[in-house]
Amino acid sequence: MKLLVWDFDGTLAFRSGLWSGTLAAVAARHRPDLGLEAAHFRPFLSTGFRWHAPERIHPARGAAAWWAELHPVFERAYRETGVNPADARAWAAEVRAEYLNLESWAAFPDAAPVLQQLSDAGWTHALLTNHVPEFGALLDGLGLRSPFTVVVNSADTGFEKPHPEAFREVLRRVGVPERVCMIGDSPDADMRGAQGVGWPAVLVHRELAGCPARQLTDVPGFLERL
Repeated sequence: MKLLVWDFDGTLAFRSGLWSGTLAAVAARHRPDLGLEAAHFRPFLSTGFRWHAPERIHPARGAAAWWAELHPVFERAYRETGVNPADARAWAAEVRAEYLNLESWAAFPDAAPVLQQLSDAGWTHALLTNHVPEFGALLDGLGLRSPFTVVVNSADTGFEKPHPEAFREVLRRVGVPERVCMIGDSPDADMRGAQGVGWPAVLVHRELAGCPARQLTDVPGFLERL
């Protein structure tokens, strides 16, 4: 078996505005006069998510508990940007539904064609993501589930990339392949995480110093050279 392990956000699909944009959308719905934009919230969302502490094992306690951990993070972000405490509390409770709004998500146009091209070339696909508990519904809604033999989500396993157990969990589910490669957009979570368990990795979509970036359409040619 030849196995490709894919990241999701920033690799195969994206959400407009990410988390900061989600908070801004909720604020704009209630108080457009405040003029709050994604950039206002970004400084206050750099801690508090499970993937900000990937060295820890996080309990998988269900969707309600997962989101409850983030409510104080969202509430604080609203308060830090000048929203009154009562509105901050109420708006924080709306972030979940806003984030999951499928209209704000899109697959990269090269995702489905490249996945099919690599399937035709004999590769098996697995998906490894640090994501929300409802990730499966997003994957279905974007029409991207069918290529993947397994989907491993940190909200279910408790292991956030780059924790080595996140990567090992993929192999526990599919078996040990003859060849394996990680494909993602994060030099830390994807590249460093994969290399930590001895996997080669391909960085896509992002241009960073010292990390040669590739689009998904470059991946088949790179794999031929592995």
